[in-house]
Amino acid sequence: MVKEKVSIGNIYRGIGISFFILGICFITAVFFYFQNWITRAIAFLFIIAFVTLAFIFILLVRKKVVDFSDSISQCIEDIMNGKDEIAFHMESEDLIAKIHIKLRRLYKIMRENSSRNKNEKQAIQEMVSDISHQVKTPVSNLKMYNSTLLQSQLPAEKQRKFLLVMETQINKLDFLMQSLVKMSRLETGAITLYIKCMPLYDTMALALSSIVLPAEKKNIEVTVKCNPHIKVFHDRKWTAEALFNILDNAVKYTEKGGKISVEVTQWEMYTKIDISDTGKGIEKQHITHIFKRFYREEEVHHIYGVGIGLYLSRQIISQQRGYIKVNSDVGKGSTFSVFLPNEGQL
Repeated sequence: MVKEKVSIGNIYRGIGISFFILGICFITAVFFYFQNWITRAIAFLFIIAFVTLAFIFILLVRKKVVDFSDSISQCIEDIMNGKDEIAFHMESEDLIAKIHIKLRRLYKIMRENSSRNKNEKQAIQEMVSDISHQVKTPVSNLKMYNSTLLQSQLPAEKQRKFLLVMETQINKLDFLMQSLVKMSRLETGAITLYIKCMPLYDTMALALSSIVLPAEKKNIEVTVKCNPHIKVFHDRKWTAEALFNILDNAVKYTEKGGKISVEVTQWEMYTKIDISDTGKGIEKQHITHIFKRFYREEEVHHIYGVGIGLYLSRQIISQQRGYIKVNSDVGKGSTFSVFLPNEGQL
């Protein structure tokens, strides 16, 4: 058996007919039990007034419901159409105002999600564009040198030179892919940081071990001041990765015969790691951009790099509830200060 849906209009008509029948019954009863015409007249006038007021009440309720329905429908329509300005009625404390408050909260959440999705989509597009740009040059070089080797009879020394150049381009691609994998794993939460209270000295040694040879080749003096007893809550492997990226940049952008100094200072709430160099320095307007993915200043494009290192460093330190500050003087050098929270601050 299919139940028919009862419309609001049918409800109004049913209530109206019920009041009318009730009035007829009441008048009939009065005329039947009372013989006094004055009593009958008063009863008749009373029932007419009652039925009239009942109908007025029903009409007012119906108007209120219609206004409520129109208001909610218009509000939902505006939300669906994506209007920037929507009139939410919240002056009063009636049912309409309460529902409008809920709709406003829903609208705010929808706008935030839409904005977040838009930003994420734009970020993905920018990342794909950046990756394409980074990969384009080494791939083109590899194709050119490979084509030359296949089509030309070159002396052994020339062939070796070409192969060495190709190896450099392959290493660049390999480094780029590894950096992209690390970046992706960090952003998607695929990497779990194992944060423990450990001596920072060993982590610093791990980070410094990878830049010793490049620093020696450029005759760069590296000094370290770190109390072996300082312990900080951190993930050794990934913190060393973050510090290495900063140190690697210091070596790259410091001229031959320069200096790099590392100093660790333990404060009450944070432990500060200062990595200072005597390199070219960073202009103030560029400092806010150096931690972006693939960002590199125009004047350093001749130096090997892909512009992911500092971005990874900030991601790693941020996930350990730390932060990085930069002070730099153009022509004098830069200082990257890494702050890691002490015990009790996690």
